[in-house]
Amino acid sequence: MSGLPEDQLQQLREIFARFDLDKDGSLTHLEVAALLRSLGLKPTGEQIHKLFKNMDSDGSGTVEFDELVNAMSSQMMSEDILINQHQLLEIFQSFDRDGSGFITPAELAKSMTKMGQPLTYRELSEMVRNADTDGDGVISFKEFQGIMAKSAADSFGFSVS
Repeated sequence: MSGLPEDQLQQLREIFARFDLDKDGSLTHLEVAALLRSLGLKPTGEQIHKLFKNMDSDGSGTVEFDELVNAMSSQMMSEDILINQHQLLEIFQSFDRDGSGFITPAELAKSMTKMGQPLTYRELSEMVRNADTDGDGVISFKEFQGIMAKSAADSFGFSVS
């Protein structure tokens, strides 16, 4: 189908679902723009328009999952995404000070203080609660990716659950 490894396909499924705000199985122009920006790509409006037009291979005016996979499989996109995923992992690892694969509330507090953004206990609790989707008290890389995607969507005025 796409040549992408199954783990990357699964990631794309999760990303697609997160940005398919009306859950109709397709993405609008604005949903695609938010998705791309959440991946760390910074296309201009014109680039988004061209990319959307190329992705929408059936001309339906929306992008379905298969169309997204085909676009993400292209050399241009997959290299940018892999670089971005690597950068996101590096950021995650800078918060995961003990290398456990999870960000603890204490690690988050220390990192934020080190960045000049000390948090109150309430702010820290709220940040962890918002990111910790499985309720285990720590933030995994998958949860970190999710909160970063939500942050990107919020910057476009979308509400992502």
